Amino acid sequence: MSDLLGTMQEILRDLFDDDELIVTRETTADDVGGWDSLAHINLIVALEDEFGVRFATAEISSLKDEGQNVGALLDLIERKLAKE
Repeated sequence: MSDLLGTMQEILRDLFDDDELIVTRETTADDVGGWDSLAHINLIVALEDEFGVRFATAEISSLKDEGQNVGALLDLIERKLAKE
């Protein structure tokens, strides 16, 4: 598991209070019980704090598009970190 994916898994486990949650790049919001719009915003804030990045409103909105998954979110974080 990549460091980013491992960190994402820990954040999601914390956010959803589920120490058994397994996250892959293919995981979607539909795969995680309780991942609603409020949880999505809480996740974005946690990721911004953890990685020191900021997401634009358009980026946050596009993450909710059909077919988006944890992998797409990790790719976005990697691109932001590479720009630093």
